Amino acid sequence: RTRLMTTISLSGVIPPITTPFDENGEIRYESIKTQVDWLVDSGVSGIAVGGSTGEGQALEADEFKQLIDTALEAAGGRIDVIAGIISDSTRESVKRGNMIQGSGVVALQVTPVHYVFKPTDDATVEHFRTLTTETDMPVIIYNVVPWNYLSPELLCRVMREVPGVIGVKQSAGDMKLFADLMISANQEDLIFSAVDGLLYASYCLGARGSIAAILSAAPRPSVQLWNAVQAGDHETALNLHEKLLVLWNAIWGDNLPATTKYSQILQGIPAGLPRQPMTMPDEDQQTLIRDALVGLSLI
Repeated sequence: RTRLMTTISLSGVIPPITTPFDENGEIRYESIKTQVDWLVDSGVSGIAVGGSTGEGQALEADEFKQLIDTALEAAGGRIDVIAGIISDSTRESVKRGNMIQGSGVVALQVTPVHYVFKPTDDATVEHFRTLTTETDMPVIIYNVVPWNYLSPELLCRVMREVPGVIGVKQSAGDMKLFADLMISANQEDLIFSAVDGLLYASYCLGARGSIAAILSAAPRPSVQLWNAVQAGDHETALNLHEKLLVLWNAIWGDNLPATTKYSQILQGIPAGLPRQPMTMPDEDQQTLIRDALVGLSLI
């Protein structure tokens, strides 16, 4: 219970870090610290490791553990670290959670299962109950899987029935569903936005913060946007929103981890390559990203 209480302070800008791979698809663990230091210097309050932006679906279990350990060491207690678990069975999710139990991670960020077969609502509740019970770690549901997208009603049911589920990272871009979740959730539920192009609106609706790819592509203006909304400075917030939206439109696509990496590389961060079969952005997309970063005065 103590561990669950410590996570209640989670808030603000929590970028999902990228995982740097080399030409052979091997992880360059030594590059992680440069990225984490850069994010800390930008004012973020935490990082998520092994999420979608970190190509968590492509990580083997031992790589996942080493990546978490490396990120925790790099963070050095300066910011919170959340571990992303992208798995297609309760058993594998539990296995990965137990691998990092007691490591210093404050919470797990876990997707519903994402293969073709969709569990029932009851089975989804039991999936998260088993996960929190067997790992004894708090869980944030990462609601992103298109054919297993959990409704606001089901998300709230899981949070009510499974005490270890402390919040939701609401993704997939539907602001109506985000707004419905915000009015359905309890005050203590940690609702984070991953509606990258509308983080400004998400904050205005009461989001606890954000865990979204764009934060890793442009951390400093993302922190400035959060701070502006908290201060009630909506003129600054709207200006930042408009510039960040240009960047989001440039990086959005099925290669989002790769475009996020390219954004980081342009800012001097050794983000490496994506893992096959993903590829880096083509020249047209590179130009759009470069122009958007210039618009944000980041390069």
